[in-house]
Order: sequence, then C-alpha cells, then structure tokens
Amino acid sequence: MKPAWLARLSPAWRARMVRLGFNFHPAFRGTGGRVVHVARDLRHIRIALPWTWKTRNIVGSLYGGSLFAITDGAHPMMLMAALGDAYVVWDKAASIRYRKPGYSTLFADFRLDEAEIGSIRAALAAHPELERTYTVELKDGHGTVHTVVERTVYIAEKNYYRNKTGGDDDANKEMDTCHSECGTAHSLRARPEPDADLRGGSGA
Repeated sequence: MKPAWLARLSPAWRARMVRLGFNFHPAFRGTGGRVVHVARDLRHIRIALPWTWKTRNIVGSLYGGSLFAITDGAHPMMLMAALGDAYVVWDKAASIRYRKPGYSTLFADFRLDEAEIGSIRAALAAHPELERTYTVELKDGHGTVHTVVERTVYIAEKNYYRNKTGGDDDANKEMDTCHSECGTAHSLRARPEPDADLRGGSGA
C-alpha cells in the first residue's frame, strides 16, 4: 500500500486496510502469523503467531522460520506511512535469537513514536540515506520473551536513491509495486549498499 493512497483514507479505514493487506497477502499468510491490531495513526502494529499444527516444528514448538518471518515488513510499512512518498524504505538485514521454545501463541509489537520519526527526518536532512535498527520481542500471553529479532532498515530520499542506482526505471517500478503490497519491502534485485560511514539509530 502506497503512503499517498493510505493518506486519502480516514484513520479508521487506513488501519483496517493495512491489517487486511497483511492478513490476505499470500506471503504473509504463509508465515502463520496474523495482524491483530493496527493503530489508527499506524504507529503501532501487533502480530500474533498462534501455536497450531500449521506453525509447529517436528518437536512441537513454534517453527523458527515463522517466528522470524512474522517480523518482516511492519517497520518499513510504518516508516513509509510516516515519511511519505519522497522516501524509499527497505529491510536491509535481520538477526534472530531464540531464548525459549514457544508452546503457545506469541505476540510481536511494533512501535514508532514521534521522537523516532523526528530523529529520522533530522538525520535525512543532513544526509540523504541512513539505517535504523529495531528490536522486536516475541512474547507469550504472560509477557515472557521467547524470541528477540533485530531488523535493520535502510531509508533514503527517493531521488537520491534513483540517482545512486543509475535511474533504472524498471527497478524503480519494481520497487514501487513491491511497496504497494501490504507494506512489505522485498525485491529479487540486490539492494544497494549504503555508504560505509552511515550510522544507524535504534528504536523501540
């Protein structure tokens, strides 16, 4: 879903369409996860991974691939909605740490506050591209952390990004089409490496 398209909707419909966009997209449905809450301002998303026969591994706990996959796409979608069409956002890197096997539904909360958005805008005013790293904890209904995922996101001004990648129209169209699908940020093309001197921030 493109930010400009979402901006034309009322807050209630905006949140509803983001939730439906995730839940009905085949790639996300394949993870076994479900988006159960989207805030009207798109600054908070909650995803649940139910413990069912579809999400269990051979020893009966939640499948590690599903634990990892449900964390994909939420931060890019939230950032694109907050920053607008003048920027591109890609998932760049991710890592996962398993702390405890999951034998019940786990929940992941993604949050983006005004301080973080302001910090990103200030950093982009000084340099047209940057990285941010976010930590996501997957918890059970009692608040116990079972898995921790760190995701690094690449953000750049769209014109700068296009110039940097050689103004490849096909790549840009592919990127825009990809971003329009439930906010996920994937492509079969290699993503450009940001400058070596980039310094990432951290968010909740």
